[in-house]
Amino acid sequence: MRDIYDNISPLDVRYWRKDVAEYLSENGFTRYKLLVELALVKVLHHHGICPETVVKEVETACDQVTTKEVYEEEARIQHDLRALVNCIRNKVSDGAKPFVHMMATSYDIVDPANAARYKDVVNEVLLPSLIEVEKALINITLREAQTVQIGRTHGQHAVPITVGFALAEYVSRLGNCIENLKRLATELPGKFSGAVGAYNASSLFFSDPEGFEAEVLAELGLEPAEHSTQIVPPEALTRLLCEVTIIAGVLANLADDMRNLQRTEIGEVGEEFEVAQVGSSTMPQKRNPINFENAKSLWKIVMPHIITVFMDQISEHQRDLTNSASARTYGETIAYVVSMANRFTRTMRKLTVDHANLERNLAMQKGLVVAEPLYIILASLGHPDAHEKVRALTLQAQRETRPLEEVAAGDTEIQTYLEKMAPRQKRILSNPSLYTGIAAKKAKAVAERWGQKLGL
Repeated sequence: MRDIYDNISPLDVRYWRKDVAEYLSENGFTRYKLLVELALVKVLHHHGICPETVVKEVETACDQVTTKEVYEEEARIQHDLRALVNCIRNKVSDGAKPFVHMMATSYDIVDPANAARYKDVVNEVLLPSLIEVEKALINITLREAQTVQIGRTHGQHAVPITVGFALAEYVSRLGNCIENLKRLATELPGKFSGAVGAYNASSLFFSDPEGFEAEVLAELGLEPAEHSTQIVPPEALTRLLCEVTIIAGVLANLADDMRNLQRTEIGEVGEEFEVAQVGSSTMPQKRNPINFENAKSLWKIVMPHIITVFMDQISEHQRDLTNSASARTYGETIAYVVSMANRFTRTMRKLTVDHANLERNLAMQKGLVVAEPLYIILASLGHPDAHEKVRALTLQAQRETRPLEEVAAGDTEIQTYLEKMAPRQKRILSNPSLYTGIAAKKAKAVAERWGQKLGL
């Protein structure tokens, strides 16, 4: 047996998961193709074309066929799907042989098998993994809904928000992606329409070959495409893989934010660090944000894969084989995003928030973050050029390294306006942590809405 450490892809060792492999491995693919072959024979029996004994024989044979023997047969005859058919036929009686793969072309088996397994892996593995991420995000959003944090735009301090508000963005973005993915997984079509999609073979036996197609696909929980050639239209699977890629982008964006907030100079959040964990082979003090960095790295693999999917959208006339190798890689996108999701869940559940550093960073600019409310309040009180006046005051505060509130209070032009300000407005100017708008309220509302919508 080959040593797993001789494998080439990191998916086969470092990121391998049994639950994903059940659907996306070669063994998984074989299993689903066998399910389609069995569905065909079942429907043939329903229509009286073959006896029930044939169904039982084929079912027993399908339980015994292995991917290894299919590959060995393919090496002999140089055709992957016919190799699968031969392996089934070799295990049934002569009386059952004619009904194995009857009326089917290769992609009457391959495309339904792919639709079924991608639908199942999304529903059974990817969506549950993403929902766990969403649950972890909702929990920390609610926990930190009122924890004040300086907002950042263009990498610079902006105006205050809360930690929960910052995370609520991702609760909403990921929640919408989850809803889209659920819908797209149900829309993957199958086909059983023959070599060019015109039902040439099945119309020899059925007055309603489209009805026969629908029956075969119903055995797999699928519906037929409105129109197919030798293959199903690629758009449904393309859309699903696009959504998976978008999800990877959302997680990578969150990873970037969390990674930047762990910078030594910022230090507002932190990944849990195990007792025996090592951050660097030479710098013992290092505590690197490895989980978020890993997520960003996996996104770099996933995102370019979608280009291949789009290129495979083109197939000449009723079918060509220019996607024969590339389409085999589609499952990698799902496998990597499952890995991203599971790592995110582990990390976000144990994410720490440093309240002291949050307060330090908010105070770093000595009140300059209240420049916005100061300018708006001055304008509302009739100052003719409030924005320019406050800009000049901020420059003075920076030169003199004094709080903006103090500089403004000492400015004779501003004093008249300060006297007209309401008590709440004055409190905001002296305490920037009060200037968070409805950040806390919004964070709670978003988190609670998605918690209810997803039944968390």
